[in-house]
Amino acid sequence: MKTEKECAVMSGNAAIARGAWEAGVKFASAYPGTPSTEIMEYLGTYPEIDAQWGVNEKTAMETVIGAAYAGTRSICSQKHVGLNVAADPFFTVAYTGVEAGLVIITADDPGMHSSQNEQDNRYYAKMAKVPMFEPSSSQDAKDMTKAAFELSERFDTPVLIRTTTRISHSEGVVLLDERIEVPQKKFERKMSKYCVLPQNARILHVKVEERLMALLALAENCSWNKIEIKNKEIGIITSGISYYHAKEIFPNASFLKLGLTNPFPKELVKKFASQVKTLIVIEENDPFMEEQIKALGLSVIGKEKIPICGELNPDIVHESLAQFCETSFPQKATLPECKAPVRPPVLCAGCPHRGVFYNLRKLDLNVTGDIGCYSLGALAPHNAIHTTVCMGASITNALGIEKSQKDQIHGKLVAVIGESTFFHSGITSLIDTVYNQGRHLTIILDNSITAMTGHQPNPASGKTLKGKDTKKLEIEALVKACGVEFVRTVDPFDLKLLENTIKEALAFEKPSVIITKRPCYLLKGYKPEKTKILLDRVKCVKCGMCWKLGCPAIEKDQSDGKTQIAAALCVECGMCVTVCKPGALKAGEVVK
Repeated sequence: MKTEKECAVMSGNAAIARGAWEAGVKFASAYPGTPSTEIMEYLGTYPEIDAQWGVNEKTAMETVIGAAYAGTRSICSQKHVGLNVAADPFFTVAYTGVEAGLVIITADDPGMHSSQNEQDNRYYAKMAKVPMFEPSSSQDAKDMTKAAFELSERFDTPVLIRTTTRISHSEGVVLLDERIEVPQKKFERKMSKYCVLPQNARILHVKVEERLMALLALAENCSWNKIEIKNKEIGIITSGISYYHAKEIFPNASFLKLGLTNPFPKELVKKFASQVKTLIVIEENDPFMEEQIKALGLSVIGKEKIPICGELNPDIVHESLAQFCETSFPQKATLPECKAPVRPPVLCAGCPHRGVFYNLRKLDLNVTGDIGCYSLGALAPHNAIHTTVCMGASITNALGIEKSQKDQIHGKLVAVIGESTFFHSGITSLIDTVYNQGRHLTIILDNSITAMTGHQPNPASGKTLKGKDTKKLEIEALVKACGVEFVRTVDPFDLKLLENTIKEALAFEKPSVIITKRPCYLLKGYKPEKTKILLDRVKCVKCGMCWKLGCPAIEKDQSDGKTQIAAALCVECGMCVTVCKPGALKAGEVVK
């Protein structure tokens, strides 16, 4: 007798984790990065899966490759720029293939909600010549993850799943299945397959091309790529979340929904195009599908109408293709515009990074920044970061500026990096600085957690993803091992000591490092001392020194321009008392 399947409401990230669990995955590794972070966090909730945070995306990728070589179904996830870091092993495993299924998630961020660029990682699949799925819903995300493992083992290839922010974080109903227990294989020595020496790689490349042709045949006929014929006036080719945006605006159009987008099913596209009058391709960011359609000699409407920049939504699709909505289909109802108030990002109240940027601005220093919460130091009122490129780049950016400006910038140059980012890719940058005789100061902001992506542990935390105690790496010892002679650890709330230490470090004739050590105020279980803040408005002279801290709890009274404290936001860290010279802000009793 057929029974009803259990279902649950899941985000795309949760659904991917569930799909991996159902597929019998036993090992997973990643480095946190929005919008992919939660995939590994959900994987960590399954006792059957050994899930871990890697030090960076490259190490995570290499670890899952090793597990797949050894016969264990494995999964790796990262945000789109994370795949840049892992690109070297990613391209190589496309040559070697795997012993057990290997699935790689790349989570793109159209609209750059939390990213430094808007790259379209579909091109990675094309360059590496590996199959790629693009889910349109949470159900797709789960089902495609399971299918990806089967495909990986059937064709001896890693499989890429490309999601976007909207798929990662939107929720939908997902039908659940039981877990498949996959027998563990033994590690076999296959030098000709897994050692990519030139003589082996040449043979492997031929196999990659042969595999690509077999995958193309699959893409032309698989259930993930399907034609939906309705009104033949307009035919829309689309994938991912764009499918549902397009369905909302063109409910009666004909569709070619592509779920397996690489290899690109050319014959299926030709078949669909022959059945419709006007062909439109709707896709976010780059014209990945459009270029391949045009290469077939087909006339298609695409990026000349639809924006290449930013995230799509139904309103943008409607506005871009309004002429087709008006002539062939009922026009979408226009809703009254409602603009949300602007909410600029700021460092949290009690953030240990605030004192660092206060001093860097006060001392008028040139500062190279990195990726993390502290990126907000570039914004007002701090205005204390002047470059931000990628993970680990702050230290080597500073070295490059030194080499360019030479003696003109000595004593005025600081690189700022978080402890998780330092472990990720700052260590090699610091070694580069020492080896090439740089002199700039590096400040490592140790707040005991990878904060910006939601409080994931890292090698300085002493905890694994599963919450187990592990070796806690000492940053000071590591920095000294890199060859740095001037190393100081300072509490960033001690503004005067921090300022004096920065001055001392900048005067040093060799590379110097300051480690500012205080936990993130939001860290679970952290209970710092609190200082009751007393405000004497009579003594406030509107000098603005407390406003320069950029604390969200410190406000300007619009009636008289004096300082006022938002009690609901104040965490009573006491930093404002330190900078208030007139004594309007005073420290009351200490609360432990």
